[in-house]
Amino acid sequence: MNILLIHTGGTIGMVPGPDGLTPEKGRVEAAVAGMLPDGVRLTTHVFDPLVDSSDVGPTDWNTILDLIDAHPDHSVLVTHGTDTMSYTGAALAQALAGTEARVMLCGAMAPLGAGEGARANLNLAVVTLLDPRWRGVKCAFASRVMEAGGLVKHDTIGDDSFRAVPQDPLPPPPTRRFDPGRRVTMLVLTPGLPAESLAAALKTLDAAVLRVFGSGTVMNDPAVLAALVDAAARGVRIRAVSQCEAGGLVPGSYAAGAPLWNTGVENGGRETPEAALVRLWLGTPHA
Repeated sequence: MNILLIHTGGTIGMVPGPDGLTPEKGRVEAAVAGMLPDGVRLTTHVFDPLVDSSDVGPTDWNTILDLIDAHPDHSVLVTHGTDTMSYTGAALAQALAGTEARVMLCGAMAPLGAGEGARANLNLAVVTLLDPRWRGVKCAFASRVMEAGGLVKHDTIGDDSFRAVPQDPLPPPPTRRFDPGRRVTMLVLTPGLPAESLAAALKTLDAAVLRVFGSGTVMNDPAVLAALVDAAARGVRIRAVSQCEAGGLVPGSYAAGAPLWNTGVENGGRETPEAALVRLWLGTPHA
């Protein structure tokens, strides 16, 4: 068996420094190599420079995808910071939908050597990669292997920091690479949201995830609704998801949601905000 380790950066490979934790090359690579049984060939690619996950974005996702394509006979371990692991999980899961790829994401809330969490996560990732029976994009974290396409980071401190929200089956995307120039972001409905602020933001975007209330409700503000209608008419894709972590959107549940679905906004169903963002970035058609 061949394993490709792509070490992007993150807490798992850091060491204490005078200004706090800083990346150190070699720590993750050595730890993974020491966990592999005889006969497993390890190939490594280390980002240079190592990247804090707060800086990870579409260019980095493309780099990871290029490396996966360049090693078609390898199972892949991606070590990554936790702050944006849910975005990278969604990006890889959707970009690789319909392929035979075997990709495992792994990170930690504390560095290797600072408690057992990091080593346990890595060991779980390696052990799972050695099992040839599964396909897809997974995440090994806190004694669980989760589907990476629906990851949500729900805790900033505890070791058990991730949940996986079930997602609908993924269609093959129209493209398997991300356009860094595409202007996509998230917007959030809040009580008292100034309609002019929403309209101004939508004028700068190609697409947006709109986090709405509950199962799909919106304030009864004609100016807010007009901003959504105008943007959709200009070709801006707006995909709604719930601000709740689980349950998703259920159009028709409340009369307060009816105006939303008449604006041209798409129903993201039970997609996580990260999954909806990636869907818009890839240009996958509305289901």
